[in-house]
Amino acid sequence: MIDPERIFESDFLRATEAAALFAHRWMGRGDKEAADEAACDAIRGMFDLMDMRGEVVIGEGIKDDAPGLFKGEKVGTWLEGSPQFHIALDPVDGTTNVSKGMPNSVACIAAAIPRNGEENALEDIPAFYMEKLAYPEKVRRAFIADPSLPISVEAPTEEVIKITAKILEKDIRDIVVMVLDRPRNQPYIDAVRRVGAKLRMLADGDIAAAIAPGFPDSGIDLYVGIGGSPEGVLSAAGLRCLGGGLQAKVWPRDPMERRLLIAEGHESILDRVYLSKDLAKGDSIIFSATGISDTPLLRGVEVRGNVARTHSVLMRVKSRTMRSIKAHHDLGTKTFHLRSKQAEVLLLD
Repeated sequence: MIDPERIFESDFLRATEAAALFAHRWMGRGDKEAADEAACDAIRGMFDLMDMRGEVVIGEGIKDDAPGLFKGEKVGTWLEGSPQFHIALDPVDGTTNVSKGMPNSVACIAAAIPRNGEENALEDIPAFYMEKLAYPEKVRRAFIADPSLPISVEAPTEEVIKITAKILEKDIRDIVVMVLDRPRNQPYIDAVRRVGAKLRMLADGDIAAAIAPGFPDSGIDLYVGIGGSPEGVLSAAGLRCLGGGLQAKVWPRDPMERRLLIAEGHESILDRVYLSKDLAKGDSIIFSATGISDTPLLRGVEVRGNVARTHSVLMRVKSRTMRSIKAHHDLGTKTFHLRSKQAEVLLLD
């Protein structure tokens, strides 16, 4: 029996590698839109070579009108009989970090094969932001065994940290919590400090940070705070591959956005707590991410002369396989297919 995931997973990996390499050229140059545009061009170029019926169900650029691959865009050759994929992606999660030469930026893609009759295999949340809580597999299993435990995006952060320390058999002072550094997240920051846990803040790009608790060696135990909704879906896909858990809840930015969501018929989602399986559905999901600059999970692109090194993860929900891939690219000979050129080009050109 043909397994489309196995056939296409390396192509999705090549797409994030290409995005990372092209975005890295703009590291520290103060132009986040150019980095984003370069990464999108590289991903589109790779998609153009893939015999799939792909549809972008969650794109990027929603918050700042940056260049991007947007919802509804058809990608792949769309040959008759080719497999269907719903795709969520962020060609550069952490564009500000790239523009400033800072750490914590990645290129990532989640691709899911929809089940029969499924409108979206990856849930498109009609709001800019969500409150999020991400935790490791051991905590997720404890929550499944006893749903009364205060492991919830709605629970006080102090209580979540305390129960996490108990489950992981750690002192509270050794629990490491990552939070996106934004004024809206000050209550979470204050709570971490009050309870005495270790706080790690990041300036931008919360996908890698949210997935980090799923990796035993990441040094991150929890991720909490308010961040982008598309990034939340991508994080959910990654955590499902790793066995970790994520909970999320829509966070309207202001009364106007709340009224708009209600007017558009979305009132029912305002109080809903989404689990990772609600955001990334089914078991036919591939997740690929490549570091652009160093993150808690991945080292960034390294260039020495004509040789570039990339560091990626490639994962599947069905098999729970997680591959760590270090690739060496000879930039003097390796070509990349770009949509803008409709041709193979050298990165060094």
